[in-house]
Amino acid sequence: MHVSSIEEKARKARDKKALYGTDVDLESYESEAKPQEMVASAEDLPDIVTKAALDVGVKLDAESSGSFVQMDQTPVIAKSLYEGVEIMDIATALEKYDFLQDYWFKLVAADADKYTADAAAAPPAGYFIRAKKGMKTTFPVKSCLYLGSSNLNQRVHNLVIAEEGSELHVITGCTTPTHVQRGLHIGVSEFYIQKNARVSFTMIHSWGKEVEVRPRTGITIAEGGSLSNNYILLKPVKTIQTFPTATLAGRGAVASFNSVIYSSMGNIDIGSNVFLDAPETSAESISRVVSVGGEVIARGRMTGRVPGARAHLECVGLLLSEKGRIYSIPELDGQSRDLDMSHEAAVGRISEEELEYLMARGLTSEEATSVIVRGFLDVEIKGLPEDLKQEIKNITQREDLKGAP
Repeated sequence: MHVSSIEEKARKARDKKALYGTDVDLESYESEAKPQEMVASAEDLPDIVTKAALDVGVKLDAESSGSFVQMDQTPVIAKSLYEGVEIMDIATALEKYDFLQDYWFKLVAADADKYTADAAAAPPAGYFIRAKKGMKTTFPVKSCLYLGSSNLNQRVHNLVIAEEGSELHVITGCTTPTHVQRGLHIGVSEFYIQKNARVSFTMIHSWGKEVEVRPRTGITIAEGGSLSNNYILLKPVKTIQTFPTATLAGRGAVASFNSVIYSSMGNIDIGSNVFLDAPETSAESISRVVSVGGEVIARGRMTGRVPGARAHLECVGLLLSEKGRIYSIPELDGQSRDLDMSHEAAVGRISEEELEYLMARGLTSEEATSVIVRGFLDVEIKGLPEDLKQEIKNITQREDLKGAP
């Protein structure tokens, strides 16, 4: 489909309500952003951007395969450190490569809802990352999507391609500085994981208390390919809706979704949607949720369409305050014989025995609660390089995670 056709479909969809969850008035946000200056390296970024990136675990240093930074609507860094990894802003990539029209808005429909339509109608912004055939990276590509202007609608469209036999790790931090409280982030992402390619994608969100976030993600995984998708939210936010959809299209494809959520306010609507469409495919979705306030809806849907597919959903929540709510919605849809699909969901509180055990060893009630919460959110994520595992662990361990006030 040509860009003009996509824009036409998007215009017709712009007034549609969101498919689920809390609606957002797009007209209440500014659609134009002040252009920013490109910089040669991360050392030339404003200190406020570097600090915001560090707050979400993105240290823009030499221990990476490359970096991408977008300030509001302007890509200011797009740099690869390896010949086999290509990183550029998506507008430049679309101009350079005609073949990207075969990938653009193919996994996420431009007219899926008002948010995808709004992103489709805006000038392209976001990143293009490609791991070329056989390229295996050790260090992650590090990116930061920085919303630095108050009341702005930041629209991003990312495209990731892992070619046959490649291995790619990406860590993305989406964040605002402390002075920006109100804003909107719309992020469309499309992932193409080709035969025997491995991808890990870790997203850490740290937004202002009046920021609304609408990611829309589509993923396709070919024969022997695998994805580890990890989502971390530990800071307050007004509303989030994210429900990435992955299609396991080739024999032996694997997908794993891991979510770590600490909610103190707002409306958080998270989940994953997986179609197991080929033999010997497998998928799992694991959510760990702690609520001391606000509402968390944890969705999970697995659809098995062929014999031998295996899937597991797990959502476990700690509800530590009367001000909070955790609503778990596991869905299993079996459409063939010989499937192995299961789910587990539980919401509870910290046991008195655990608290008393730790307090008997000298911790205060608050300190004991913090230790238990950190341990609960420490999800073992398979398939990541050890350095990246440690980075994720450091993020969850350094935050000030408490029980009910």
